[in-house]
Amino acid sequence: MDLSQFTQAFFVEAVELLAQMEQLLLELDAEAPDSEQLNAIFRAAHSIKGGAATFGFVALTDTTHLLETLLDRARHGQLTLSRSMIDSFLETKDALQEQLMAYQAENEPDPERVAHICEVLRQLALESDGAQAAPAPAPVPAPAPAPAPAAVPAASAAAVSAPGGALRIRFSRLSDSECELLADELGNLGKLLSRTRSGDQLTVLLDTSCAPDDIVAVCCFVIDESQIEITAEPAGDAAPAAAPIAAAPAAPAAAASQPAPAPAGPASRPASSSAAAAGAKDSSSIRVDVEKVDQLINLVGELVITQSMLTQAATMLDPVECERFLSGLGHLERNARDLQESVMSIRMMPMDYVFSRFPRVIRDVSAKLGKEVRLDTFGKETELDKGLIERIIDPLTHLVRNSLDHGIETPAQRIAKGKEAEGQLLLSAQHHGGNIVIEVSDDGAGLNRQKILAKAMQQGLPVTDTMPDDEVWQLIFAPGFSTAEQVTDISGRGVGMDVVKRNIQEMGGHVEISSREGWGTTTRIVLPLTLAILNGMSVKVGSEAYILPLSYVIESLQPRTEHLHSITSDGHVIKVRGEYLPLIELHGVFDVAGAQTDPTQGILVIVQAGETRFALLVDELLGQHQVVVKNLETNYRKVPGISAATILGDGSVAFIIDVDAMPRIQRAHVERATVLARAARAEPVAA
Repeated sequence: MDLSQFTQAFFVEAVELLAQMEQLLLELDAEAPDSEQLNAIFRAAHSIKGGAATFGFVALTDTTHLLETLLDRARHGQLTLSRSMIDSFLETKDALQEQLMAYQAENEPDPERVAHICEVLRQLALESDGAQAAPAPAPVPAPAPAPAPAAVPAASAAAVSAPGGALRIRFSRLSDSECELLADELGNLGKLLSRTRSGDQLTVLLDTSCAPDDIVAVCCFVIDESQIEITAEPAGDAAPAAAPIAAAPAAPAAAASQPAPAPAGPASRPASSSAAAAGAKDSSSIRVDVEKVDQLINLVGELVITQSMLTQAATMLDPVECERFLSGLGHLERNARDLQESVMSIRMMPMDYVFSRFPRVIRDVSAKLGKEVRLDTFGKETELDKGLIERIIDPLTHLVRNSLDHGIETPAQRIAKGKEAEGQLLLSAQHHGGNIVIEVSDDGAGLNRQKILAKAMQQGLPVTDTMPDDEVWQLIFAPGFSTAEQVTDISGRGVGMDVVKRNIQEMGGHVEISSREGWGTTTRIVLPLTLAILNGMSVKVGSEAYILPLSYVIESLQPRTEHLHSITSDGHVIKVRGEYLPLIELHGVFDVAGAQTDPTQGILVIVQAGETRFALLVDELLGQHQVVVKNLETNYRKVPGISAATILGDGSVAFIIDVDAMPRIQRAHVERATVLARAARAEPVAA
């Protein structure tokens, strides 16, 4: 039987189990370990081992077996935990993840790495044996005497008994392939005494030395736990099926199975009831390939476009004669919006998926730097599109490491400044309009304005002493910029922050920094909730239609002459309720012919990108509607000032404006116009 169809489920579940294991290990108190946490860590290792053995992943099986043995001794109080031992367990988790990735890529894990981690675990076992005195191995054969089963749960006692006490395993809701696969795999776990198939149910009588938990762990990578029921089989019922077995073991089998009939009933109840309870929880969710979800989202996007086309065509109809049609079209629009929101929610994942990675990063990096850092998180339940949540991990990791290295001081430095010895790092996420705002804050030393300016001047960047703080902080995103006095394996090479900013901009977001020297720094990342469908305002410039993301739009107005002021020959500002806002003419940015050049005859749309407000001059407002985002770079190339494209109701293509890029493009446009004007007048250009 080909197991490849089930391996992906194993890889997904194993990754989740490893993440759970890491989180529990980080929370574990070595001096007073919590038994529930130890049991949960053991179960995670046990489940991975069972699946790895099923699929023949030898290195993974061997490594998890050694880890499982140590964890089993720890949870039974036979092993004294220490911080260094937990460090070794975390190192093992990393090694297991590497092995999983190798097997997923259809490669064998690095044998040297496997040998190293196995040796580490064996050494831990030897050290713990030495600490316990010589008789430590004695507990292994101890369960052999008859009195031991009395203290063991009935299901486990039946599992380790002689052939007369077999296990009856019932499977339900099986397909033909699952039925054959499970029968084959159970044959590897023991001797099949009988096998009965009835419809989608399979009942197997198995003579095995495996515990029920082991059998469930193996089967759960093929089917759900709720489909499995295991009971201890009384000796009398198993004997006829076991008749072909050699007669010699019959007497001891009968003796060993004497206690089995009484506990058989209780044994079946906890196993089946717990499996049913777990299954009831698991059955409320289903795993679906991301490709299928993306395909569904694309189809919903096409539905939105079609609905938009119908709505636009309906404007030509008589509302009285076509009342029923227009009413139905309104229902279609509402249903399409509800469907779109429901489908988009499938791709949404909680930020806890990202935040849960950082306790380990902070633990390792702070220990290496000799610092004490406490991690606090806020808004872990805030949801973000899966496509974005996976791409934000690397930028956030870099920002966290920067805060640990450059921001938070050592305990001695903090105490000297009157702070607590332990620094604080805060990760937060919250929805803000149509965006999600993610913040990385620390209470460390903050950014040094003079140091940054000096470094920028040294690198030839255009800076002045009168620059506002916001612009100074943005200098750290320049390629190759670093104020670190020495290079370490954590930071200091001047690479990374520029990549962070570029990656965030590619996701349709922007990054802001606020800092107070001596008291900390906050890095703020603003991202759209999704890149698939957005609410937009369509505007007209000349004969072209553009889309402004509605989350940026504050208001629109038609200005009066007295509200407009010129600051240069090509630069204007508008006074709106006492505030002077830069005015950007879209026809000039995109070189559109036939557009309105007189602001008093056009419409100004006030938008806000981050902390910056400005006005965009357009000819006409066309309306608000949902637009399906089409990646422009995939089909054409990157266009400055344009983030993507969409298809309008009349079938034409409209560009979605990159609002964050507008001020930068406007400055470049004005500078270019100034240079050309000076060249035309033969004036010298300042260096």
